[in-house]
Amino acid sequence: MPRISYFLGISIYMYWKEHEPPHFHAIYGEYGAMVSIETGDVIRGRLPSKASQLVKEWTELYRQDLLENWKLAQAEQELKEIPPLE
Repeated sequence: MPRISYFLGISIYMYWKEHEPPHFHAIYGEYGAMVSIETGDVIRGRLPSKASQLVKEWTELYRQDLLENWKLAQAEQELKEIPPLE
């Protein structure tokens, strides 16, 4: 699972050939969540409130990049790094 971004202690990963809906995985310490690209909401798992807010903000900023990476992942192609939240 390639890491596509890292910010404020949060690692963002995306698997190749994943199931719908388009999503990514966010890991923060002992917490992990599957996050919807469309909404930025946690679909499965759990993140602390502040980390969840940061991930949602980052998702809104980079939604198009995430969707592009989703398409690449479905085709098992190399994923692009996405800038961190600053």
